[in-house]
Amino acid sequence: MIKRQAQTEIAELLEEFPAVGVLGPRQVGKTTLAEAIAASINPEPIYLDLETPSEAAKLREPEDYFELHKGKLIILDEIQRVPELFQILRGVIDRRRREGLRTGQFLILGSASLDLLKQSSESLAGRIAYKELSGFTVAEINQKKSTDLDHLWLRGGFPDSFLAKSDEASLRWRLNFINTYLERDVPQLGPRIPAVTLRNLWTMLAHSQGGQLNIAQLGNNLDVAATTAKRYVELLEDLLLIRTLRPWSGNVGKRLVKAPKIYIRDSGITHALLNLTTIDDLLGHPVVGASWEGFVLENLLSVLPTGITPWFYRTSAGAEVDLVIEKNSKERYAIEIKRSQAPSVSKGFHLGCDDIEATKRFIVYPGKERFPVTKEITAIPIIEMMSELQNGK
Repeated sequence: MIKRQAQTEIAELLEEFPAVGVLGPRQVGKTTLAEAIAASINPEPIYLDLETPSEAAKLREPEDYFELHKGKLIILDEIQRVPELFQILRGVIDRRRREGLRTGQFLILGSASLDLLKQSSESLAGRIAYKELSGFTVAEINQKKSTDLDHLWLRGGFPDSFLAKSDEASLRWRLNFINTYLERDVPQLGPRIPAVTLRNLWTMLAHSQGGQLNIAQLGNNLDVAATTAKRYVELLEDLLLIRTLRPWSGNVGKRLVKAPKIYIRDSGITHALLNLTTIDDLLGHPVVGASWEGFVLENLLSVLPTGITPWFYRTSAGAEVDLVIEKNSKERYAIEIKRSQAPSVSKGFHLGCDDIEATKRFIVYPGKERFPVTKEITAIPIIEMMSELQNGK
């Protein structure tokens, strides 16, 4: 088992808050992580999978059930299936607070950010902390071989995909994952959306990975209204399957682009939608640069401290920075992402850095050594850039 870096943080949050919510797409390892945390807790926690009718039936009288197991951590998996529980949890938590029980009562797992956050933010404000769980990251895999990084990039971070016996088996798992989402999970979470239409949208986004979102064009390609296309995109984002990266909008007196960039969050899903089985298939495909950019982006964002918002920067005059991170009022990172062992940057990156007054400038590349590209710009491996963002070193 690959130990998740989030495990320690979630355990710490349980010591500070009565409820902790762990968000992430299906099959990303939330349940396995919860079981690992539970194994270290005494008395033994209670686990309920709310998608299983027999488990959900135990909560016909939820307040009585919670009272019966007072003093134990209760793990509620797929809680968005029973949204009415949030209001009940609020009363239970408040009552226990008055009795002196203030922390470590509920660990809530959910696969849909919109439903879960909307319900819990209204009912559990001040009583719950959140942690988003991504797939495996570069920092979590044991990079014994030089090919391990490419292995993670090709297959993506879903545990069953990354740990599959072969690239072919990994691809089969991802294709099945896509079909399950389209045919079972999406219809259960909202208005009926044709699976074929949503798959076409997902595939279009894979072909334009890292491009700027053009809702009108997507609508035309899908033969639906722009408002409908926007709703489909928002659904995939709410399911934590895609990410939109907003443009930095500081007051620089420039004509800035306004449309966000859009990425499929897991590189393995991108490659499955494009039917890329091996690393050779990937390296020979036009998506290679954009796929690498999305892969690096997700790894870097997985370690950002709470409250820090990522951006990109682009002007109509050609200034461009792939990723802008403002750590505080004095530190502004400009990060370029390149799939090259001898990376260089364009004039647009220099202009962008000057526009946003970047204090630190990096190129993230697939090599293993850190070295200066110019006096101001440093080439840096992914793992070191993650450490820089997380710890400032």
